[in-house]
Amino acid sequence: MIALVIAPHPDDEVLGVGGTIARLASEGHEIHVAIVTKGEPELFAESLIEQGRDEAARCRELLGVKETHFMDFPAARLDAVQHHQLNLAIDRLVSTVCPQLVFLPFGHDMHKDHRLVFESALVALRPMTARSVVDILCYETLSETNWNMPGGTDSFTPNVFVDISEFLESKLRAARAYASQMRAFPHERSIEAISYLARLRGANVGKNAAEAFVQVRRII
Repeated sequence: MIALVIAPHPDDEVLGVGGTIARLASEGHEIHVAIVTKGEPELFAESLIEQGRDEAARCRELLGVKETHFMDFPAARLDAVQHHQLNLAIDRLVSTVCPQLVFLPFGHDMHKDHRLVFESALVALRPMTARSVVDILCYETLSETNWNMPGGTDSFTPNVFVDISEFLESKLRAARAYASQMRAFPHERSIEAISYLARLRGANVGKNAAEAFVQVRRII
């Protein structure tokens, strides 16, 4: 099986899917990660931009990812990109990788980059276009998914759980590799918070650790 993880920013792939990536890779599946955006000097220091690239490459090695695709759309300014351009770029990526399983950011995350990536990905993943794709799952991102509007119908309510009990440490090692993004607890983007969420999601389904997803579509 070929799986594709589409991440709006560097580290989203680890926060949402890191343990699942490590598990699938260990089972012999081919994993691709797409980092959709790249920081621009007017908003981010050049050194930080390059560090993020290096950290993403390190995570590729730690998790067993076959290839990381850098799409280089402007970070935190994705709403300035014409919608069809992002649609086409993701469509080309899917056509190149030909995945059966695709992971997306949740469509109601607080960060607009996440929402736009989700919307464009669904355009590219229409069944008559992306014929290889049989399963689409949305992941949760600490400090984005949980800060959307509370109490509404758009809250993240997972219906698929992946047991990562044997791969939690792999996820945490990959998170530590993103030193530019990690913060000290009680910040949500901390090693402790990532571990606690995995333990909670595991407890939801009687496992030691898990990652949770919302299934968009599955074709059997």
